[in-house]
Amino acid sequence: MNILALDLGTSSVRGLVLDTDALPLPGALARRRVDLVVQDDGTGTLDGPGYLARLTECLDELAAGGHLRDVSLVATSAQWHSVLPLGVDGAPLGPVLTWLDTRPAAPAGVTGPADPDDFHQRTGTWWHRCYWSVRLPWLREHAGSRISRFVGLAEYVLGALLDRAPMSISQASGTGLLDLRTLDWDAEACELAGSRADELPELAPNDWRGRLRPTYARRWPQLADAPWAGPVGDGAASNVGSGCVEPNRVAVTVGTSAAVRLMQRVPAGRVLPPLPGTLWRYRVDHDHVVTGAAYSSGGNLFAWANRELRLPEGAELDAALARVPPGGGRPVNVRFGGDRPPGLVPAGSGELRGLSFDTTAVELLAGLMRGLCDLVADDLAVLESTVDKPVEVVLGGGAMAASHWWRTTFAVALAPRPVWYGRNPEVGASGAALVALDRVGDASRLAAIVRTDEAASPS
Repeated sequence: MNILALDLGTSSVRGLVLDTDALPLPGALARRRVDLVVQDDGTGTLDGPGYLARLTECLDELAAGGHLRDVSLVATSAQWHSVLPLGVDGAPLGPVLTWLDTRPAAPAGVTGPADPDDFHQRTGTWWHRCYWSVRLPWLREHAGSRISRFVGLAEYVLGALLDRAPMSISQASGTGLLDLRTLDWDAEACELAGSRADELPELAPNDWRGRLRPTYARRWPQLADAPWAGPVGDGAASNVGSGCVEPNRVAVTVGTSAAVRLMQRVPAGRVLPPLPGTLWRYRVDHDHVVTGAAYSSGGNLFAWANRELRLPEGAELDAALARVPPGGGRPVNVRFGGDRPPGLVPAGSGELRGLSFDTTAVELLAGLMRGLCDLVADDLAVLESTVDKPVEVVLGGGAMAASHWWRTTFAVALAPRPVWYGRNPEVGASGAALVALDRVGDASRLAAIVRTDEAASPS
């Protein structure tokens, strides 16, 4: 049995086929870049119909290559926090707001939750511009037409492809409107959002499976009978794919953005562990939660530097970075895209400091990389305080696969903790597949983890 895994990312959408152990099959990958609109005013949006078109192109490519023949299950890893307003006809009334969009602001005169700490413990979130409790009122204020309902990016694209697409518990937890214990919409959060139940997505039951609409079943007959599992939030999926499913193993993932996260088994209805005031908590599924911190900067730091600083390429760049000691480079504030929750620093807050006429582009790049390592190290210390045993760290994500220097710098910044490196560059897709297969417990055994000083496989 093979698994088709979809990765609904911020900078690209991917479809890949995995084997029975949720590891990528050689050559069975289709990828399309998507047009993320980022502006100085804090805009961070995607075009919904365009995103759907790129996804269908990926599936067409996989079908044409014969890669969909033995697919028996479809799993999805999808970005958290996105929201798209729909009109009465179900058509988008604007672009998709991604996690990167920092424009939403609370309505004037609204004071927020009655007990902010209790709200944080229940929902795992804050009354913050990243979550639907603030985003929905802001969208209503700025919409040119009457909004009928709201969906996330995953519900929009899967709703077009499938017979129905309720919101998974994992995706719902990223909205900030879900009670993490009862797994139902939180009454106070919905009141802050100004939303009735019929404006919010239907919540998917634990065993939900979707099927392709007839039109798409004819387009991809190999998938006509394959069940589709509910999407898993990309951060949660990355923890599972990295083999970080126990409280003593923390995942540090660097893709477009970055995060540090710890996973625990807390079935629905159970009392949740106390949550530190600076950390968020979301649901992986009905049985597990993930706690951590996230950053608007990650691999996009390298992308910016590569575009603007005329960096050397390939082996020449690797050799130049090797001459910069781990922890070297110029002092940098990496908040180019502003803060993720609970921070409120706006987009455009990045800084490069300590420059001289001798400063090189490679030293600036090294400073950017080290700046992210320092943010992670601070939040890891808080996260580690929530468990009663020492932790080890697994580095993962495409940016980690691409840079030996960055992995080494993380190892220095996170010492004395053991720091490992996951060689699978598709941890999100693999993790979503393991959740869909109900094999979270096998994740540690299946993860391809090596020492940080081992060479990366080409990716």
